[in-house]
Amino acid sequence: MRKICVINQKGGVGKTTTTVNIAYGLAEAGKSVLVIDFDPQGNVSKCFPITESKGDMHDILVDSANPNECLHKIKENLFVITSRETLVKAELIMAGESGREHLMIRKLAGLQDFDYILIDCAPSLGLLNQNAMLYCKEAFVPVSTDYLGLEGLKKMIATVNTMNDVFEHDLKITKVIPTLYDARLKTCKESLAKIQNEFYEAATNPIRTNSKLREAPKASKTIFEYAKSSNGAKDYKQLVGHVLHDEGEFSGEKEVKVDVQEGGMVVAVF
Repeated sequence: MRKICVINQKGGVGKTTTTVNIAYGLAEAGKSVLVIDFDPQGNVSKCFPITESKGDMHDILVDSANPNECLHKIKENLFVITSRETLVKAELIMAGESGREHLMIRKLAGLQDFDYILIDCAPSLGLLNQNAMLYCKEAFVPVSTDYLGLEGLKKMIATVNTMNDVFEHDLKITKVIPTLYDARLKTCKESLAKIQNEFYEAATNPIRTNSKLREAPKASKTIFEYAKSSNGAKDYKQLVGHVLHDEGEFSGEKEVKVDVQEGGMVVAVF
């Protein structure tokens, strides 16, 4: 089972869009997939047609609800555990718990087996994201193709290194995903070139800016359902293909070290 947090402390880089579209694409490929919304904004549930009321991540973390009873089935092979604003309260309660950074591991221990668990993280470095990083073995980092996006990526890499060192963990950044890419803009082209040069082991194809990607959540659909011929669908289809191709490579057969080196950054070193 691949457990992946989609994370970046910088907001507005397409974390939720990336999470739901990768998840849907993997499910279409026959993989069993669970999406966990770990953001109090609860945007994942807006991207899928969820109408029934079930327990959410607050109930799992605070009230020890059975995670298997909180699953929303979206389609064959695709399930979601939702969150809402009460997750903020859960984080405050978690702060007083013993071993609070590993609470998610304990609370989800009985979760049924999936091929993939994708966690949509909030744009922060709080206790919730610490739990997500320690629960997962991989991190996908969407990064906007601009100067501030690159700065946010550097901070995210440093955070992963710190978490690994402090908790003797082995979270690996296996995908750096350039988003909001507009080939007409010089800053986008320059930022993309830097990402692809400095993070060549982990950098993916860019996700082009596309109006259909912004419209799809309003219809409670992924880009594959809303506009399957759009550039957004084409870009995410290619990304899903890369994730599937990497199944053996990032399942433990090869060691990937996350590191930052003076004079340049190396994200995945084999």
